[in-house]
Amino acid sequence: MTLTREEHMFLWMLMINLAAAVLYLVCGMFIAVPIRKKENKDEEFLYDGRKTYMIRFVIMLLCPVVGPLFFFMTHLFYLTIFRFQVNLEDVIFDKERVKTQVKANEERERNVIPVEEALAVSDQKNLRMAMMNIIKGDMHESLSSVALALNSDDSESAHYAASILSDKLNEFRMGVHKLYRQMKEEESDSTEYEEALIAYMNDFLKQKIFMELEQNRFVRMLEEAMDKLYEKDASKLSAEWYEGVCLRLLESRDFEKMEKWCQRLEEQYPDELCTYTCRLKLYFTVKNKDAFFQTLNTLKNSNIIIDNETLEMIRIFS
Repeated sequence: MTLTREEHMFLWMLMINLAAAVLYLVCGMFIAVPIRKKENKDEEFLYDGRKTYMIRFVIMLLCPVVGPLFFFMTHLFYLTIFRFQVNLEDVIFDKERVKTQVKANEERERNVIPVEEALAVSDQKNLRMAMMNIIKGDMHESLSSVALALNSDDSESAHYAASILSDKLNEFRMGVHKLYRQMKEEESDSTEYEEALIAYMNDFLKQKIFMELEQNRFVRMLEEAMDKLYEKDASKLSAEWYEGVCLRLLESRDFEKMEKWCQRLEEQYPDELCTYTCRLKLYFTVKNKDAFFQTLNTLKNSNIIIDNETLEMIRIFS
């Protein structure tokens, strides 16, 4: 069988391409890669470099002329155009000198609705998204909303809610009992654990996520910590803490103890708005009209700045 001139040229081209590909592979794997490996001092680089040359060798075999020409031209462009020294004089690598500005995710904020609204309209997609955002963020201030999702028809959202609440409630129980035990064991002049326990419990109990019996038990522990701190150093009790224990006692319908704390609040912070609002809520709940209107008139005639909620109450009862 005699080959034509064109067939001879084609075979010669394949042989030359094969020789060039083999030469490229040998030079790359046994000369270029070891040299660059010494510069990088990385065993993984040696493996990746040889793998790269193997891939290029296969491409050169499958694409005669075009393959080698492509790699040659890209390398030529790299040497002549893209290979230059980067000027790093103005680049700052010190993290203390850099202030990172994180752009708000506006699209996410526009598309997420509160858990309450998603439950009201049975919007499973937005409810799940809201639950996932709560999981990713700070959940301590959102547990009351999470508790609402337990009654959702969407099993996945209800599962998220149950998992979150179970973990956080157990964490709270263990934290409270640890601080309460340390409070019992601390020295008579120390107030460290009373302050820690009050701050921890107040932020959690105001969300009302426990069953009534357990909530009332924690409120009694909170009131005990407040009482101990009051006896040791009343100046460390803030008006916010006074208001917190008053509202928790009101929710527990322990009106006698709440009145005690309202009196203490009035003695220590007579010019605070919560001094009046706590008493108003107490007198309204126990239906003490005389004391309610007397307190309301005293507040109206004072110089205390009134918030919108209290202002609306004054308008209703005036």
